[in-house]
Amino acid sequence: MTDNTGSDTIPALRGRAVAEAAAAADAAALEAVRLTYLGRKGLIPALMGRLKDIPPEGRRDYGRSVNELKDAVQAAVDARKAALEEAAASRPAEGFDESLPGEWRALGTRHPISAIIARATSIFRSIGFTVAEGPDIETVRNNFDALNTPPDHPSRDAQDTFYLAGGDLLRCHTSPVQVRYMEAHEPPVRIIAPGRCYRRDTPDATHSANFHQIEGLFIDREVSLADLKGDLTHFAREMMGPGVKVRFRPHFFPFTEPSVEVDFSCHVCGGAGCRVCKHSGWIEIAGAGMVHPNVLKAVGYDRHGVCGYAFGMGIERIAMILYGIPDIRMLYENDVRYLAQFG
Repeated sequence: MTDNTGSDTIPALRGRAVAEAAAAADAAALEAVRLTYLGRKGLIPALMGRLKDIPPEGRRDYGRSVNELKDAVQAAVDARKAALEEAAASRPAEGFDESLPGEWRALGTRHPISAIIARATSIFRSIGFTVAEGPDIETVRNNFDALNTPPDHPSRDAQDTFYLAGGDLLRCHTSPVQVRYMEAHEPPVRIIAPGRCYRRDTPDATHSANFHQIEGLFIDREVSLADLKGDLTHFAREMMGPGVKVRFRPHFFPFTEPSVEVDFSCHVCGGAGCRVCKHSGWIEIAGAGMVHPNVLKAVGYDRHGVCGYAFGMGIERIAMILYGIPDIRMLYENDVRYLAQFG
């Protein structure tokens, strides 16, 4: 059967097209072969256009032969294209010197918050504390009721706390870990609970709706406020250096009695006063005090005749003092250029 476009038979045309495709030296030459045979005005479409001139009894065989020719040429073009692309990918880039040593990426650094948590955990471990953890989603009972928080306390308001549809909430502090741990363990207890907390705070230089705390709890038969002051002063000096000043101010918390607030001297301004410390020379770090008897009763500890202290401190505040960070929001902007300096 002739191709009606010249003297070549369809098998001969097929052999020639496949050979030309396989011999194409580059993508441009291969595209020229494709257009010659498969393009809209190419030889194979021309052959298919002659179908109407073929006697009816031969059209079926003729059409099949042209389609087989088309498939074979297309397959040859695709195969050569893949081979050319593979060769290009394995070919060294122009001007590339294979004898040069590779360029290694620098190792990442630990985020300041993670670094402070690790350091604080190490300090408290050294004086006998163990680490306890709990979920971010808590019950109202663990977050408020068991911690002796009155029903009308402002912290229960939806303007201060993230409540969820099912009635649970995002924990406002890591104190619920203390409740869970005491309910699962008999005294004595000596734990710290680092973790993420959530409150509806308006972000500013020292506040964020998402922050981190380390809660501490020490329960035994003879624990006093002096133990609390000694342990937190030891922590401050180990974390901040021997020159840091610590002060304890009377305060009120529902879950401790008596209660104190703990301040560290501001390292950003050296105590002279700045934006970070609100020009007071001090930064509030922790709330603390002796565990309220109602909390011990809620977890069943009152029957053991024990007492103890608890504290909760802000990790971001410590990071700001230690690293001289003027705005807490800098810790969450994920600017690698800024965060890398703390590694």
